[in-house]
Amino acid sequence: MANSRKKVVIVGAAGRDFHNFNCAYRDNEAYDVVAFTAAQIPDIAGRRYPAVLAGHLYPEGIPIVDESELENLIHAHNIDEVVFAYSDVSHQTVMEIGSRVLAAGANYVLLGARDTMIPSCKPVVAVCAVRTGCGKSQTSRFVAEALRAAGKKVAVIRHPMPYGDLAAQAVQRFATVQDLVDHKCTIEEREEYEPHIECGSVVFAGVDYHAILKAAEAEADVILWDGGNNDMSFYKPDLLITVTDPLRPGHETTFHPGMTNLLMGDVIVINKIDSASAEALATVKASIAKWNPKAAIVEAESTVTLDHPMDLKGKRVLVVEDGPTLTHGGMPIGAGFVLAQRAGAILVDPTEHAVGSILATYAKYPHCKQILPAMGYGDKQLEELAETIRNTPADVVLVGTPIDLGRLIQDTKPMVRVRYELTPVAGPDLAALVVKAIA
Repeated sequence: MANSRKKVVIVGAAGRDFHNFNCAYRDNEAYDVVAFTAAQIPDIAGRRYPAVLAGHLYPEGIPIVDESELENLIHAHNIDEVVFAYSDVSHQTVMEIGSRVLAAGANYVLLGARDTMIPSCKPVVAVCAVRTGCGKSQTSRFVAEALRAAGKKVAVIRHPMPYGDLAAQAVQRFATVQDLVDHKCTIEEREEYEPHIECGSVVFAGVDYHAILKAAEAEADVILWDGGNNDMSFYKPDLLITVTDPLRPGHETTFHPGMTNLLMGDVIVINKIDSASAEALATVKASIAKWNPKAAIVEAESTVTLDHPMDLKGKRVLVVEDGPTLTHGGMPIGAGFVLAQRAGAILVDPTEHAVGSILATYAKYPHCKQILPAMGYGDKQLEELAETIRNTPADVVLVGTPIDLGRLIQDTKPMVRVRYELTPVAGPDLAALVVKAIA
Protein backbone atom coordinates (compact mmCIF):
# COMPACT_ATOMS: atom_id res chain seq x y z
CA MET A 1 0.00 0.00 0.00
CA ALA A 2 1.13 3.54 -0.72
CA ASN A 3 1.07 4.62 2.93
CA SER A 4 3.38 1.72 3.90
CA ARG A 5 6.25 3.06 1.79
CA LYS A 6 9.13 4.61 3.71
CA LYS A 7 9.32 8.32 3.07
CA VAL A 8 12.76 9.51 2.01
CA VAL A 9 14.58 12.79 1.39
CA ILE A 10 17.89 12.67 -0.50
CA VAL A 11 20.34 15.43 0.46
CA GLY A 12 22.54 16.22 -2.52
CA ALA A 13 24.10 18.58 -5.04
CA ALA A 14 22.82 17.41 -8.45
CA GLY A 15 25.11 14.42 -8.94
CA ARG A 16 25.59 11.62 -6.42
CA ASP A 17 22.01 12.20 -5.17
CA PHE A 18 20.48 11.41 -8.56
CA HIS A 19 22.79 8.40 -8.97
CA ASN A 20 21.85 6.99 -5.56
CA PHE A 21 18.18 7.43 -6.44
CA ASN A 22 18.61 5.64 -9.76
CA CYS A 23 20.49 2.77 -8.10
CA ALA A 24 18.45 2.20 -4.94
CA TYR A 25 15.07 3.95 -5.15
CA ARG A 26 13.87 4.22 -8.75
CA ASP A 27 11.02 1.74 -9.31
CA ASN A 28 11.46 0.52 -5.69
CA GLU A 29 7.96 0.32 -4.21
CA ALA A 30 9.29 0.07 -0.66
CA TYR A 31 10.21 3.78 -0.74
CA ASP A 32 8.63 7.12 -1.54
CA VAL A 33 11.28 9.76 -2.30
CA VAL A 34 9.53 12.99 -1.34
CA ALA A 35 12.27 15.43 -2.39
CA PHE A 36 15.90 16.09 -3.16
CA THR A 37 17.64 18.95 -1.41
CA ALA A 38 20.38 20.95 -3.12
CA ALA A 39 23.64 22.57 -2.01
CA GLN A 40 27.02 23.67 -3.51
CA ILE A 41 25.68 24.34 -7.03
CA PRO A 42 23.75 27.56 -7.81
CA ASP A 43 20.27 27.53 -9.38
CA ILE A 44 19.55 23.83 -8.78
CA ALA A 45 16.89 24.32 -6.10
CA GLY A 46 13.40 25.02 -7.45
CA ARG A 47 13.61 22.51 -10.27
CA ARG A 48 12.33 18.92 -10.47
CA TYR A 49 13.97 15.59 -11.17
CA PRO A 50 11.95 14.79 -14.31
CA ALA A 51 9.42 11.98 -14.51
CA VAL A 52 11.14 10.48 -17.56
CA LEU A 53 14.17 9.76 -15.32
CA ALA A 54 12.35 9.18 -12.02
CA GLY A 55 10.36 6.15 -13.19
CA HIS A 56 6.76 5.03 -13.01
CA LEU A 57 6.33 5.75 -9.29
CA TYR A 58 6.84 9.49 -9.86
CA PRO A 59 4.63 10.62 -12.75
CA GLU A 60 5.14 14.28 -11.78
CA GLY A 61 8.86 13.94 -11.08
CA ILE A 62 10.48 14.81 -7.74
CA PRO A 63 10.94 18.37 -6.40
CA ILE A 64 14.41 19.76 -5.65
CA VAL A 65 14.44 22.21 -2.75
CA ASP A 66 17.14 24.14 -0.94
CA GLU A 67 18.96 22.27 1.83
CA SER A 68 17.88 24.94 4.32
CA GLU A 69 14.36 23.44 4.08
CA LEU A 70 15.49 20.04 5.39
CA GLU A 71 13.85 20.18 8.82
CA ASN A 72 10.63 21.56 7.35
CA LEU A 73 10.50 18.65 4.91
CA ILE A 74 11.06 16.10 7.66
CA HIS A 75 8.26 17.52 9.82
CA ALA A 76 5.78 18.27 7.02
CA HIS A 77 6.00 14.82 5.42
CA ASN A 78 6.90 12.70 8.46
CA ILE A 79 10.09 11.59 6.70
CA ASP A 80 11.52 8.22 7.79
CA GLU A 81 15.00 8.40 6.24
CA VAL A 82 17.31 11.15 5.03
CA VAL A 83 20.03 9.96 2.65
CA PHE A 84 23.22 12.03 2.53
CA ALA A 85 24.53 12.01 -1.05
CA TYR A 86 27.12 14.59 -2.02
CA SER A 87 30.87 14.93 -1.85
CA ASP A 88 33.85 17.00 -0.77
CA VAL A 89 32.53 17.96 2.63
CA SER A 90 34.27 17.57 5.97
CA HIS A 91 33.35 14.77 8.31
CA GLN A 92 32.19 17.55 10.65
CA THR A 93 29.73 18.80 8.03
CA VAL A 94 28.39 15.30 7.34
CA MET A 95 27.52 14.85 11.00
CA GLU A 96 26.24 18.40 11.46
CA ILE A 97 23.64 17.58 8.81
CA GLY A 98 23.16 14.17 10.42
CA SER A 99 22.53 15.78 13.79
CA ARG A 100 19.90 18.07 12.26
CA VAL A 101 18.20 15.02 10.76
CA LEU A 102 18.28 13.00 13.97
CA ALA A 103 17.01 15.92 16.03
CA ALA A 104 14.11 16.32 13.61
CA GLY A 105 13.20 12.66 14.16
CA ALA A 106 14.33 10.88 10.98
CA ASN A 107 17.00 8.23 10.43
CA TYR A 108 20.26 9.22 8.72
CA VAL A 109 21.56 7.02 5.89
CA LEU A 110 24.75 6.73 3.81
CA LEU A 111 24.68 4.33 0.85
CA GLY A 112 27.80 2.21 0.31
CA ALA A 113 29.74 0.83 -2.63
CA ARG A 114 27.77 -2.41 -2.94
CA ASP A 115 24.49 -0.65 -3.69
CA THR A 116 25.84 2.20 -5.83
CA MET A 117 28.74 0.82 -7.91
CA ILE A 118 27.33 -0.55 -11.17
CA PRO A 119 29.19 -3.58 -12.61
CA SER A 120 30.40 -3.43 -16.22
CA CYS A 121 30.94 -6.11 -18.84
CA LYS A 122 34.17 -4.29 -19.75
CA PRO A 123 37.26 -3.69 -17.58
CA VAL A 124 36.94 -0.57 -15.43
CA VAL A 125 39.74 1.67 -14.18
CA ALA A 126 38.50 4.32 -11.74
CA VAL A 127 40.36 7.47 -10.78
CA CYS A 128 39.09 9.09 -7.59
CA ALA A 129 40.57 11.39 -4.96
CA VAL A 130 40.54 12.45 -1.33
CA ARG A 131 39.60 16.09 -2.20
CA THR A 132 38.61 18.00 -5.28
CA GLY A 133 41.64 19.50 -7.04
CA CYS A 134 44.08 16.69 -6.18
CA GLY A 135 44.77 15.99 -9.85
CA LYS A 136 42.23 13.35 -10.89
CA SER A 137 41.87 14.60 -14.44
CA GLN A 138 45.60 14.74 -15.15
CA THR A 139 45.89 11.25 -13.67
CA SER A 140 42.99 10.10 -15.86
CA ARG A 141 44.71 11.53 -18.94
CA PHE A 142 47.87 9.62 -18.00
CA VAL A 143 45.85 6.41 -17.60
CA ALA A 144 44.00 6.94 -20.89
CA GLU A 145 47.31 7.37 -22.73
CA ALA A 146 48.69 4.20 -21.14
CA LEU A 147 45.62 2.25 -22.25
CA ARG A 148 45.77 3.64 -25.78
CA ALA A 149 49.47 2.75 -25.94
CA ALA A 150 48.43 -0.81 -25.05
CA GLY A 151 46.07 -0.85 -28.03
CA LYS A 152 42.85 -0.34 -26.09
CA LYS A 153 39.93 1.84 -27.08
CA VAL A 154 38.98 3.93 -24.06
CA ALA A 155 35.68 5.54 -23.09
CA VAL A 156 36.04 8.17 -20.38
CA ILE A 157 32.96 8.50 -18.17
CA ARG A 158 32.86 11.66 -16.12
CA HIS A 159 31.09 12.35 -12.86
CA PRO A 160 27.76 14.17 -13.44
CA MET A 161 27.41 17.92 -13.78
CA PRO A 162 23.74 18.21 -14.81
CA TYR A 163 23.24 21.95 -14.68
CA GLY A 164 20.78 22.23 -17.56
CA ASP A 165 17.77 20.24 -18.81
CA LEU A 166 18.07 16.98 -16.84
CA ALA A 167 15.92 14.94 -19.24
CA ALA A 168 17.94 16.14 -22.25
CA GLN A 169 21.18 15.44 -20.38
CA ALA A 170 20.35 11.83 -19.45
CA VAL A 171 23.13 10.49 -21.71
CA GLN A 172 25.72 12.82 -23.23
CA ARG A 173 28.62 12.00 -25.56
CA PHE A 174 31.44 14.46 -26.28
CA ALA A 175 33.96 13.76 -29.03
CA THR A 176 34.65 17.29 -30.36
CA VAL A 177 34.77 20.83 -29.03
CA GLN A 178 31.65 21.52 -31.10
CA ASP A 179 29.83 18.91 -29.00
CA LEU A 180 30.53 21.10 -25.96
CA VAL A 181 28.94 24.03 -27.75
CA ASP A 182 25.94 21.98 -28.90
CA HIS A 183 25.30 20.75 -25.35
CA LYS A 184 25.63 24.31 -23.99
CA CYS A 185 28.29 23.22 -21.51
CA THR A 186 29.19 25.47 -18.61
CA ILE A 187 32.80 26.36 -17.79
CA GLU A 188 32.75 23.69 -15.07
CA GLU A 189 31.72 21.04 -17.59
CA ARG A 190 34.25 22.21 -20.15
CA GLU A 191 37.03 22.07 -17.53
CA GLU A 192 36.44 18.33 -17.22
CA TYR A 193 35.56 17.35 -20.80
CA GLU A 194 37.74 19.56 -23.00
CA PRO A 195 41.20 18.27 -21.92
CA HIS A 196 40.12 14.68 -22.58
CA ILE A 197 38.76 15.59 -26.01
CA GLU A 198 42.01 17.39 -26.88
CA CYS A 199 43.89 14.17 -26.03
CA GLY A 200 41.67 12.10 -28.35
CA SER A 201 39.32 10.54 -25.80
CA VAL A 202 35.55 10.29 -26.16
CA VAL A 203 33.79 11.45 -22.99
CA PHE A 204 30.42 10.31 -21.69
CA ALA A 205 28.47 12.02 -18.91
CA GLY A 206 24.91 12.93 -17.95
CA VAL A 207 22.38 11.81 -15.36
CA ASP A 208 21.45 8.15 -15.92
CA TYR A 209 24.69 6.25 -15.38
CA HIS A 210 23.14 2.87 -16.16
CA ALA A 211 22.27 4.05 -19.68
CA ILE A 212 25.57 5.93 -19.96
CA LEU A 213 27.53 2.76 -19.21
CA LYS A 214 25.68 0.82 -21.92
CA ALA A 215 26.49 3.51 -24.47
CA ALA A 216 30.17 3.55 -23.48
CA GLU A 217 30.47 -0.25 -23.46
CA ALA A 218 29.17 -0.34 -27.03
CA GLU A 219 32.23 1.48 -28.37
CA ALA A 220 35.12 0.86 -25.96
CA ASP A 221 37.42 -1.89 -24.72
CA VAL A 222 37.96 -0.24 -21.34
CA ILE A 223 35.86 2.10 -19.20
CA LEU A 224 37.81 4.88 -17.47
CA TRP A 225 35.91 6.55 -14.63
CA ASP A 226 37.13 10.11 -14.08
CA GLY A 227 35.54 11.02 -10.77
CA GLY A 228 34.26 14.38 -9.59
CA ASN A 229 35.16 16.12 -6.34
CA ASN A 230 36.25 13.31 -4.01
CA ASP A 231 33.25 11.12 -4.77
CA MET A 232 33.33 7.32 -4.99
CA SER A 233 33.24 5.63 -8.36
CA PHE A 234 29.80 5.00 -9.85
CA TYR A 235 31.16 1.77 -11.37
CA LYS A 236 32.74 -1.29 -9.78
CA PRO A 237 36.44 -0.93 -10.67
CA ASP A 238 39.00 -3.57 -11.57
CA LEU A 239 41.57 -1.00 -10.47
CA LEU A 240 40.89 1.99 -8.22
CA ILE A 241 43.47 4.78 -8.28
CA THR A 242 43.06 7.30 -5.46
CA VAL A 243 44.86 10.63 -5.78
CA THR A 244 46.05 12.46 -2.64
CA ASP A 245 47.27 16.02 -2.20
CA PRO A 246 50.18 16.87 0.13
CA LEU A 247 49.32 20.56 -0.22
CA ARG A 248 46.36 19.70 2.04
CA PRO A 249 47.95 17.16 4.40
CA GLY A 250 45.50 15.45 6.73
CA HIS A 251 42.51 16.06 4.49
CA GLU A 252 42.79 12.48 3.24
CA THR A 253 41.22 11.32 6.53
CA THR A 254 38.88 14.21 7.35
CA PHE A 255 36.69 14.66 4.26
CA HIS A 256 33.78 12.62 2.92
CA PRO A 257 33.86 10.41 0.95
CA GLY A 258 37.55 10.97 0.24
CA MET A 259 38.61 8.81 3.16
CA THR A 260 36.48 6.00 1.70
CA ASN A 261 38.50 6.29 -1.51
CA LEU A 262 41.71 6.20 0.54
CA LEU A 263 40.58 2.97 2.20
CA MET A 264 39.51 1.33 -1.08
CA GLY A 265 42.37 2.44 -3.34
CA ASP A 266 44.46 -0.25 -5.02
CA VAL A 267 46.95 2.45 -6.01
CA ILE A 268 47.48 5.67 -4.08
CA VAL A 269 49.02 8.54 -6.06
CA ILE A 270 50.71 11.22 -3.97
CA ASN A 271 50.60 14.10 -6.43
CA LYS A 272 52.30 17.55 -6.40
CA ILE A 273 55.37 16.35 -4.50
CA ASP A 274 57.38 19.05 -6.30
CA SER A 275 55.35 21.72 -4.46
CA ALA A 276 54.93 20.08 -1.04
CA SER A 277 57.05 20.23 2.10
CA ALA A 278 58.76 17.17 3.57
CA GLU A 279 56.49 17.42 6.64
CA ALA A 280 53.35 17.43 4.50
CA LEU A 281 54.51 14.42 2.49
CA ALA A 282 55.25 12.58 5.73
CA THR A 283 51.71 13.28 6.98
CA VAL A 284 50.10 11.86 3.84
CA LYS A 285 52.38 8.80 3.86
CA ALA A 286 51.56 8.16 7.51
CA SER A 287 47.83 8.24 6.71
CA ILE A 288 48.30 5.71 3.91
CA ALA A 289 50.43 3.47 6.12
CA LYS A 290 47.78 3.52 8.85
CA TRP A 291 44.63 3.13 6.79
CA ASN A 292 45.62 1.30 3.58
CA PRO A 293 49.07 -0.27 3.98
CA LYS A 294 48.49 -2.77 1.15
CA ALA A 295 48.07 -0.09 -1.53
CA ALA A 296 50.77 0.53 -4.12
CA ILE A 297 52.12 4.07 -3.67
CA VAL A 298 53.12 6.19 -6.66
CA GLU A 299 54.72 9.60 -6.06
CA ALA A 300 54.22 12.13 -8.82
CA GLU A 301 54.94 15.70 -9.80
CA SER A 302 52.31 17.96 -11.31
CA THR A 303 54.36 19.36 -14.16
CA VAL A 304 53.24 22.88 -15.11
CA THR A 305 54.11 24.49 -18.45
CA LEU A 306 52.93 27.39 -20.60
CA ASP A 307 51.12 26.69 -23.85
CA HIS A 308 53.36 29.30 -25.49
CA PRO A 309 56.75 30.23 -23.99
CA MET A 310 56.67 33.71 -22.48
CA ASP A 311 58.87 35.69 -20.13
CA LEU A 312 56.56 36.60 -17.23
CA LYS A 313 59.21 38.11 -14.95
CA GLY A 314 58.03 41.50 -13.71
CA LYS A 315 54.78 41.37 -15.69
CA ARG A 316 51.42 42.06 -14.02
CA VAL A 317 49.56 38.76 -14.19
CA LEU A 318 45.93 37.90 -13.49
CA VAL A 319 45.72 34.22 -12.58
CA VAL A 320 42.46 32.39 -13.37
CA GLU A 321 42.08 28.96 -11.77
CA ASP A 322 39.60 26.06 -11.71
CA GLY A 323 36.53 27.27 -9.78
CA PRO A 324 35.46 24.24 -7.69
CA THR A 325 39.06 23.51 -6.64
CA LEU A 326 39.35 26.99 -5.12
CA THR A 327 35.84 27.27 -3.69
CA HIS A 328 34.49 24.18 -1.93
CA GLY A 329 37.83 22.45 -2.58
CA GLY A 330 39.42 24.98 -0.23
CA MET A 331 42.65 25.39 -2.23
CA PRO A 332 44.26 28.84 -1.96
CA ILE A 333 46.40 28.27 -5.07
CA GLY A 334 46.39 26.36 -8.36
CA ALA A 335 48.70 25.52 -11.25
CA GLY A 336 48.60 29.06 -12.66
CA PHE A 337 49.61 30.57 -9.31
CA VAL A 338 52.52 28.10 -8.98
CA LEU A 339 53.81 28.91 -12.46
CA ALA A 340 53.43 32.68 -11.97
CA GLN A 341 55.43 32.59 -8.74
CA ARG A 342 58.16 30.43 -10.25
CA ALA A 343 58.39 32.82 -13.24
CA GLY A 344 58.73 35.93 -11.06
CA ALA A 345 55.46 37.52 -12.19
CA ILE A 346 53.61 40.21 -10.22
CA LEU A 347 50.22 38.84 -9.20
CA VAL A 348 47.32 41.28 -9.57
CA ASP A 349 44.56 40.91 -6.99
CA PRO A 350 41.19 40.83 -8.83
CA THR A 351 38.96 41.02 -5.74
CA GLU A 352 38.42 44.80 -5.85
CA HIS A 353 37.51 44.57 -9.55
CA ALA A 354 35.00 41.70 -9.19
CA VAL A 355 31.31 42.14 -10.01
CA GLY A 356 28.04 40.32 -9.31
CA SER A 357 28.28 36.64 -8.41
CA ILE A 358 32.09 36.74 -8.68
CA LEU A 359 32.18 39.34 -5.91
CA ALA A 360 29.78 37.13 -3.90
CA THR A 361 32.13 34.18 -4.43
CA TYR A 362 34.96 36.12 -2.82
CA ALA A 363 32.70 36.98 0.13
CA LYS A 364 31.90 33.29 0.62
CA TYR A 365 35.45 32.03 -0.03
CA PRO A 366 37.82 34.78 1.15
CA HIS A 367 40.87 32.48 0.89
CA CYS A 368 40.70 32.91 -2.93
CA LYS A 369 42.25 36.38 -2.75
CA GLN A 370 44.85 37.07 -5.50
CA ILE A 371 43.28 34.42 -7.75
CA LEU A 372 40.16 34.55 -9.94
CA PRO A 373 38.01 31.39 -9.73
CA ALA A 374 36.68 30.50 -13.20
CA MET A 375 33.05 30.46 -12.13
CA GLY A 376 30.68 29.96 -15.04
CA TYR A 377 27.56 28.00 -14.13
CA GLY A 378 25.46 29.99 -16.59
CA ASP A 379 25.53 32.79 -19.18
CA LYS A 380 25.07 35.57 -16.59
CA GLN A 381 27.89 34.32 -14.40
CA LEU A 382 30.13 33.86 -17.44
CA GLU A 383 29.55 37.52 -18.39
CA GLU A 384 30.33 38.59 -14.82
CA LEU A 385 33.56 36.59 -15.00
CA ALA A 386 34.41 38.30 -18.30
CA GLU A 387 33.67 41.73 -16.83
CA THR A 388 35.88 41.01 -13.84
CA ILE A 389 38.73 40.05 -16.19
CA ARG A 390 38.24 43.22 -18.25
CA ASN A 391 38.21 45.35 -15.10
CA THR A 392 41.45 43.92 -13.69
CA PRO A 393 44.61 45.84 -14.73
CA ALA A 394 47.00 43.14 -15.93
CA ASP A 395 49.48 42.63 -18.76
CA VAL A 396 48.69 38.93 -19.13
CA VAL A 397 45.84 36.61 -18.12
CA LEU A 398 47.32 33.31 -17.00
CA VAL A 399 44.65 30.64 -17.49
CA GLY A 400 45.22 27.86 -14.98
CA THR A 401 41.75 26.41 -15.48
CA PRO A 402 42.09 23.45 -17.89
CA ILE A 403 40.18 24.94 -20.84
CA ASP A 404 40.78 27.42 -23.62
CA LEU A 405 39.06 30.33 -21.87
CA GLY A 406 39.64 32.49 -24.95
CA ARG A 407 36.93 30.51 -26.74
CA LEU A 408 34.39 31.87 -24.25
CA ILE A 409 35.78 35.25 -23.22
CA GLN A 410 37.27 37.83 -25.55
CA ASP A 411 39.52 40.38 -23.88
CA THR A 412 42.14 42.86 -25.05
CA LYS A 413 44.75 41.35 -22.73
CA PRO A 414 46.68 38.30 -23.99
CA MET A 415 45.60 34.98 -22.50
CA VAL A 416 48.13 32.18 -21.98
CA ARG A 417 47.12 28.68 -20.92
CA VAL A 418 48.90 26.75 -18.20
CA ARG A 419 49.14 23.01 -18.81
CA TYR A 420 49.63 20.57 -15.97
CA GLU A 421 50.34 16.89 -16.42
CA LEU A 422 51.06 13.97 -14.10
CA THR A 423 54.71 12.90 -14.03
CA PRO A 424 55.29 9.80 -11.87
CA VAL A 425 58.76 9.94 -10.29
CA ALA A 426 58.83 7.20 -7.62
CA GLY A 427 57.16 3.91 -6.83
CA PRO A 428 55.84 1.21 -9.17
CA ASP A 429 55.22 1.89 -12.87
CA LEU A 430 51.70 3.33 -12.93
CA ALA A 431 51.15 2.56 -16.62
CA ALA A 432 52.17 -1.07 -16.08
CA LEU A 433 49.82 -1.39 -13.10
CA VAL A 434 46.94 -0.12 -15.25
CA VAL A 435 47.64 -2.45 -18.16
CA LYS A 436 48.06 -5.44 -15.84
CA ALA A 437 44.76 -4.75 -14.08
CA ILE A 438 42.69 -4.90 -17.28
CA ALA A 439 44.46 -7.93 -18.75
